[in-house]
Amino acid sequence: MSLTTLFVFITMSAAIIAIPGPTVLLALQNGSRHGLRAAAWGMGGAVLADALLVTAVACGLGLLLAASEGLFQVLKWIGSAYLVWLGWQMLRAPQAALPTVGEGTDPGARSVGIFTRSFLVAISNPKALLFMSAFLPQFVDSTQPQLPQYACLLLALCVLNVMTMMFYAVCGARLLSRLRPAHLQHFNQGAGGLLMTMGVLLAAYRRDPVS
Repeated sequence: MSLTTLFVFITMSAAIIAIPGPTVLLALQNGSRHGLRAAAWGMGGAVLADALLVTAVACGLGLLLAASEGLFQVLKWIGSAYLVWLGWQMLRAPQAALPTVGEGTDPGARSVGIFTRSFLVAISNPKALLFMSAFLPQFVDSTQPQLPQYACLLLALCVLNVMTMMFYAVCGARLLSRLRPAHLQHFNQGAGGLLMTMGVLLAAYRRDPVS
């Protein structure tokens, strides 16, 4: 893989990642509810999911998903149901469940739950695997060893994802320190509504028939 190819990949990936999706929205919400240190656990979960997705593409599992409508539908409905459930939990969370500034900056605040939630949101979206299966191989030179190339692409993706999620988490953490509890509750309810909308859109997604 040449440096020019890597530069093009980074540029295109940065433009795609900049469009807010479920994991970015979770980073913003985690920062606003739990503070920046706790939100970092969510970033770790999303990065682990990215690593597994890229590994799946390198192993050819993305092609299997593209060829199996049944498998695609199962993963799609699991991902959709989880997003809707997660959004509903945010919508119905009472104001008392929202942390104060002191609680939000606790580095151990629900860290395992935050990590797991972000991981499941990222790994359960079949569209992400299909996209990576079509996108990543375009930057891999088939005449050279593929494993180091996929590792390089994965590293670039992880850095870009962390930078993007960090930006939104910092924005969320600032909201935590500046918004009143009632306003913070409205913000988290809005984030929950957006996650539910993303879940519905995922359920409604129809891919082109496999020829």
